[in-house]
Amino acid sequence: MTSTNITPLIANRRSPRAFDRKRNLSTEELSYLLEAARWAPSANNIQPWRFIVGQKGDETHQKIAATLASGNRLWAEHAPVLLLAVAQEEGERGKQNYAWHDLGLATTQMILQASAMKLYAHIMAGFSKDDARTAFNIPLEYAPLTIIAIGFLGDENILPKNLQEREKAPRMRKPLDEIAFKNKWGEAW
Repeated sequence: MTSTNITPLIANRRSPRAFDRKRNLSTEELSYLLEAARWAPSANNIQPWRFIVGQKGDETHQKIAATLASGNRLWAEHAPVLLLAVAQEEGERGKQNYAWHDLGLATTQMILQASAMKLYAHIMAGFSKDDARTAFNIPLEYAPLTIIAIGFLGDENILPKNLQEREKAPRMRKPLDEIAFKNKWGEAW
């Protein structure tokens, strides 16, 4: 429950582990998500994000799933789309200090687009960055940062019991007075 009236695209967003295993995304739907990310703002308009796109059943999806930590792979390999999100840390202008932030903006726009399309996304950091770099021959100036599972909401009863409990748990957020300050650090806004 939000403390104020925010757009449903944000209020209804969540990170499920249960994806509908029978519904795939069309190429058109996937292009909408990538296009939303493409239009994200970035420092100096460098646009340091790159996405390796795997669709269920293809080799790329299998290679991305193989890099996941076992706890994530258990459920994420069933998502119709797995995206490996990569940030360009070094470029023509040298070190790109805001590349991770900019990738975050791009993935946020993608997730909001997914929400508008009644899709769900779950971002994961639990994967082998080294395995991903090797599997996809990612240049050293790029950093594999997250994997995003995207799809239609599925039945949580397909998950193991411990994950079912996590799916059913209420979403929790810190109160505003813990994250927004004025005058000095710790003074609630």
